[in-house]
Amino acid sequence: MSRNVLGGELVECGNDPVTGFFRDGCCNTSEADVGSHTVCATVTARFLEFSKAAGNDLSTPRPEWGFAGLRPGDGWCVCAARWLEAALAGAVAPVRLTATHERALEVVPLQMLRAHAVDSEN
Repeated sequence: MSRNVLGGELVECGNDPVTGFFRDGCCNTSEADVGSHTVCATVTARFLEFSKAAGNDLSTPRPEWGFAGLRPGDGWCVCAARWLEAALAGAVAPVRLTATHERALEVVPLQMLRAHAVDSEN
């Protein structure tokens, strides 16, 4: 069982569109996930703009990959380092702690995640 940053069972992050390194709706991870797609973020327009400017365009549809592009409000498993970078640049996306994999703590301090959490367990 995968665990979240609060020590509980990892819950789903998003299924419309389907997110996760394994495209299972959860921020599950493995050693193959070198980007650590472990932070469950509710993306905002500012975060999407920041990500695009940083070289990871998440908003443009890519039909050849079956990707419709993200819109503000979508739940998405983002790379822990990119989330941290966005937060430090003032483009933070709110997070769901119960859906954020414990491996995110290797990159982002729990205090910082809690400061931007939208779930009631923060």
